[in-house]
Amino acid sequence: MCGFTTITVHSNEKGQVNIEELKKELTKDIAAIMLTIPNTLGIFEEQILEITKLCHDNGSLVYMDGANMNALVGIAKPGDMGVDVLHLNLHKTFSTPHGCGGPGSGPVGVKGFLKDYLPLPEMEKTDKGYKLDYKNKKSIGKVRAFYGNFGVLVKAYSYIKSIGADGLRQVAENAVLNANYIKEKLKRYYKLPYDRLCKHEFVLSDEGMPNGVTTTDIAKRLLDYGFHPPTIYFPLIVHGAIMIEPNETESLETLNEFADTMIKIREEAEKQPDLVKNAPSTTPVKRLDAVKAAREPNLRYK
Repeated sequence: MCGFTTITVHSNEKGQVNIEELKKELTKDIAAIMLTIPNTLGIFEEQILEITKLCHDNGSLVYMDGANMNALVGIAKPGDMGVDVLHLNLHKTFSTPHGCGGPGSGPVGVKGFLKDYLPLPEMEKTDKGYKLDYKNKKSIGKVRAFYGNFGVLVKAYSYIKSIGADGLRQVAENAVLNANYIKEKLKRYYKLPYDRLCKHEFVLSDEGMPNGVTTTDIAKRLLDYGFHPPTIYFPLIVHGAIMIEPNETESLETLNEFADTMIKIREEAEKQPDLVKNAPSTTPVKRLDAVKAAREPNLRYK
């Protein structure tokens, strides 16, 4: 952290950055702001140009987490929004593994004025091919492994080349369409804290669920119907969050089946709550004791 600490800037009632709170925090000591665009609620920062201007006028940099580029790729440029540094996550948007599905990887792009500070070596193109350049004196030097996860990078490159610019734009358009389609289907059955046009994902809440059914119960019951549960209890600003992100790859049939299953679980919560609270019941492994697992972890394979 180089001696720095993090400060949280809260969201406003629209689920976006609270501009007034940001202004109060922007002192001369603020090095940078980190934004996820669209944010974890699936909402685009409508005031992004004002945010980046405020930061730049303060002498601060704007860093963007590109985890949700599948809502923007082929449509909008982070650089035009005033972003100085972009960590372009390759998972999801560019088809590569992420987390438990495999090793992650992602390039970091910067505006031209930051180029000299990037880690070494730099890749330089010459008449004879390519070479590694270690001469930049402003650089922070080499940061661990230079080549990154080569297999993941090749997969992303192949994916981009195979679908082209039009295909990448279609990725974003379909991801946004799919998310809004399911959102409209489910908002009559589940609490939707931020009921507005979303981008690639949206977040429901278990608030108001009948008979004390929780997000965990819903996730476990989805297993009985053959669905891998979505991310739950994140973001933290939504009570009992259920983050639903269909991406661009799901068929209309699958989207409808998932929505119908979520509606059915809502009905079960009203009429057969024990069925949901004791789920899963059809899987080889039944519900585990999460509290015990956290307090008494067994880290041995055998």
